[in-house]
Amino acid sequence: ESGMDVFINWNKDFVGKEATARFRDEGVERKLVTLTVDTPMDVTLDEAVLVNDAAVGYITSGGYAHHVGKSMAMAYVASEHAAAGTMVNVEIMGEMYPAEVQGAPLYDPNGGRMRS
Repeated sequence: ESGMDVFINWNKDFVGKEATARFRDEGVERKLVTLTVDTPMDVTLDEAVLVNDAAVGYITSGGYAHHVGKSMAMAYVASEHAAAGTMVNVEIMGEMYPAEVQGAPLYDPNGGRMRS
């Protein structure tokens, strides 16, 4: 679900290997994604993620990202809504805000903003 399976050495035995291989082969019900949320407010833990007014996930953490100038959040969402570019809504304090699933990490690998 978290995408950490890329670090698993499948050539070694480990506790839970059979169950983990089943998830690898059959897929998972939800995935951890990064969202950019169209609001200056910080997104907080356990806010709902919705598509067409139906809950498809929940926020695990969030905060304002100065580099991208938007509020960001980490969320577990249903796998069918985890593709980059997917539009969802996040409920913050009873109000809905549009959010987009991001594909690549939002960071400045060369430190360009620090030098400008």
